[in-house]
Amino acid sequence: MAGTVGSMGASTLAPPIRTARAAVFAVFGLNGFLCSMWVVHIPAISQRTGVSHATLGMLILLMALGGIAGMQAAGPLADRFGSRALVATAGVWISLTVAGPSLATGPVTLGVALVAFGAGNGALDVSMNAQAVQVERNYGRPILSAFHALWSCGGFIGSLMGAATMHRDWDLRTTMLGVGIVSLVALGLSATRLLPRVAPATAAGPPRDSLPSTAPIASGPRKSATRKVFALAAIAFAFLMTEGTANDWSALQVREHLGVSNATAALAYGAFAATMTAGRFTADRISARFGRVAIVRWGALLAAAGLALVIASPWVPTTLLGWALLGVGLSGGVPQIFSAAGNLGTDTAATDMSRVFSLGYLGFLAGPSVIGWLSTLSSLTAALAFPLVLILTCAACARIVRTSS
Repeated sequence: MAGTVGSMGASTLAPPIRTARAAVFAVFGLNGFLCSMWVVHIPAISQRTGVSHATLGMLILLMALGGIAGMQAAGPLADRFGSRALVATAGVWISLTVAGPSLATGPVTLGVALVAFGAGNGALDVSMNAQAVQVERNYGRPILSAFHALWSCGGFIGSLMGAATMHRDWDLRTTMLGVGIVSLVALGLSATRLLPRVAPATAAGPPRDSLPSTAPIASGPRKSATRKVFALAAIAFAFLMTEGTANDWSALQVREHLGVSNATAALAYGAFAATMTAGRFTADRISARFGRVAIVRWGALLAAAGLALVIASPWVPTTLLGWALLGVGLSGGVPQIFSAAGNLGTDTAATDMSRVFSLGYLGFLAGPSVIGWLSTLSSLTAALAFPLVLILTCAACARIVRTSS
């Protein structure tokens, strides 16, 4: 396959590589858009199906379990058939099931719809990231963080579109069926432009920790590779647990700790989300210059500094600054961890990534629950010391994301 390595510029890339990069951008944006369209319609779907908040929480947990199952299934399948085939299959599945919750009439049908949607989303998450690593490897420099930034942009567009359709009182089922059809068309235009499966031995990459060699690992060191997968998964768990904490608790922490209004408290999540997205657009350039270890180490330290500021600050401006620093610090770490998992040089790259994804996703889900429990022992602000310790541990263990050249 034509490609580029080392210091060769993007202008020297074969057209299929540049086209594949654009197609992966589209898939990430599409996935973020579909997830957002479900999230913004949760109140309407809850009202339509008549489920209580407690029941809805249990059903969302079922969706998460479906997502983990989809992740675990997608890894080995992507290794066997290639990530392009899995992106297409999972993309079709999620496009067909995104309308399911809007068609549900009660808790049982809503549960079935959410499990189906969650499984497709989990499978797409793994397969599109596996394809992104393959494109990055051919591109010759880090580009994975930008793909994750496009996911956030897709989510933002979805939230605006969802708000607009609800403002115009469009029928929920018609809206979501239309979203599914548009998604299928967009997927059809993108999936055929993705890169086909190649043997790991033919993949190229510069000899440095930011984008390593992908020569196959012999059977002897395979146990070492497996240990590294779980080490990467542990770091992903800590990063995503901290991110989940910010998503669910940032606004409430500001309101309770500083006694401000709900409107002012909402700025905390806004500051975090804005810097998280902006950071992902810049993380690739930093990684290309300094390597992925620096991104994880200094990003974790910056995130820890932000959490420490949030815990100690008695003022709104400095507290918002703390949440903003947390967003910047976390923005580049997870893409670097996923890239490292996909570049271990094994012939099971997608399976390795699925393991890292699954444990990381568990951290994202567990974070809010753990913080909620810890807050009952003292306060919500004091409970943030737990993710602070976790993220400092990530800084100390950042060398784990270095892959052998």
